[in-house]
Amino acid sequence: MNMTMMKSNKQFNRVADIIDSLTINPNPDSVSVLEEIGTNSSIDEVREMTARALVKRNEPHSLSVVISHRGKGINDMSTVVAMSTINSLLSLEDKQEAMKVLESTICGDFSDDVKENARSVKALMALS
Repeated sequence: MNMTMMKSNKQFNRVADIIDSLTINPNPDSVSVLEEIGTNSSIDEVREMTARALVKRNEPHSLSVVISHRGKGINDMSTVVAMSTINSLLSLEDKQEAMKVLESTICGDFSDDVKENARSVKALMALS
């Protein structure tokens, strides 16, 4: 393994550690940091880890980021990020908050594509 690759892996591990720390941090501002920095990253893996972290928090604000925001979570342009987020939502033990956010997205003032994604994920969650 060359030095550049080792350095890159070490930096990626630091990013993963920061995301993990923000996930368990009870401060609501940590969701804003994850949204601002993680879901806007140009790196698919960072957006994927961030979306999973936001789902794991299982709070209305964190769930709304990955469900209701265009270009993030289930609405990400990367299929890998979107599917990973959907799988994280399906894996939740308590799906009650996610279902509420999905319903408010479907009924809210959002673009048609965001509403359609929410509708599809809600149908999947109802079956799981």
